[in-house]
Parts: sequence; C-alpha cells; structure tokens
Amino acid sequence: MIGIHIITLFPDSFKSYLNSSIIKKAQEKKKISFSFYNPIDYKKEENKRVDDRPYGGGPGMVLEAIPVLEAYKKALGRKKNVLTIFFEVNAKKFSSEIAKKISCKYKHIILICGHYEGIDYRVKNATSALGLSIGDYILTGGELPALVVVDSVVREIDGVLGNKKSLEHSRISTKKVYTRPSCIIYKGNKHNVPQVLRSGDHKKISEWKEKNQ
Repeated sequence: MIGIHIITLFPDSFKSYLNSSIIKKAQEKKKISFSFYNPIDYKKEENKRVDDRPYGGGPGMVLEAIPVLEAYKKALGRKKNVLTIFFEVNAKKFSSEIAKKISCKYKHIILICGHYEGIDYRVKNATSALGLSIGDYILTGGELPALVVVDSVVREIDGVLGNKKSLEHSRISTKKVYTRPSCIIYKGNKHNVPQVLRSGDHKKISEWKEKNQ
C-alpha cells in the first residue's frame, strides 16, 4: 500500500474526486490510503492565521513556514521510503514517466499544497522536497496539481487497473478514439468511424494508430 499524505488548507476540496471512480476502488483494494494535514491545526498561537505579507513587498499573502513544517513533521513521523513534493512554477515538469517511478519506488508520498501567493520557500529547502510543476500556467493553489499527481500515480500501481493495457504508455495509443454506433448524425451531417478501425485488420489498425498518435 502507498500512503499519500496531503498538506493543505482545504482538505474538503479533495473528497469528491478521491471518493469516486478508480481512486475509490484503489482505496477499497487497500492499494492506497490518504491522510490530510491542515497547517491551521498546527498554528500554536491563538491567532489561527497562517499567512502573512511577503518580505520585499509584492501582492497577496504567503503561507508561513512554521505551521506548514509542523504539519509536515506530523505527516512524516517515523516513516521511511518517503518522497516529498513541493509544487512550484518553473520546476521540473510532471510526467507519466515520473508517475511510474514514484509508484514503484516509494511507500509514502507527501504533497505540500501552497495557496494564495505560495509558501515560504524555506519549507522546500527544509524538507528537501522535489519541486514539480504540472504546466506553464498559474493556479490558485496546489490542490489541483496534487490531484493530478495522485491520479497519475495511482494508475501506475500494480493491481489498480483491471486491465494493464489501460496504461496508455504500454500500448499503441491515439488521441482519436471512437465507440459505437459507427455512424452518428449531428445537425444533418454524418460522422463515421474510420473504416480501418472497423476492418478487423490488426496490422492496419496498429499502423493507423501509430500515424495518429
């Protein structure tokens, strides 16, 4: 089983997605488990605010290091074989190859989700976290990137998918996919499935898929 530990101000934002489809089944099969750690719960002062203005000026607020590090310390515990991920702009791009390596190599994954203008960068350095980005755009927080990583990693865990062929990188795949019926009519126009896919000729089908990857 892989334990996935998520540090976030908004744990409720994960519930719907993690409790549906393949990820729900993976939990039922005891392939993965989830734990959440809210930095607010680790703020020792009576004032439960965990953000403050950035040094050097600039817009927005930055998450303070100490509450996040306290949450991280709780998530880490005495666990071994742990990968910590810190989401940031201009970091290494996440990929299916990285997801596969993570699923094979680690027993625990800690995902640190920033919000607002981000997290005090000392958190990344103090935790020796792997910096990752899911693309060349800016999001409100790290919750969506965390879900992207979780979804991709979970698919790679042996026994999660009923059919190993469902792993796209292990077969000839194409972005052009079709299902029945072979012909549909939309706004008076006919749209047909390519004849080669209905031919039963596996060699020609493979050639078509390679050409349309």
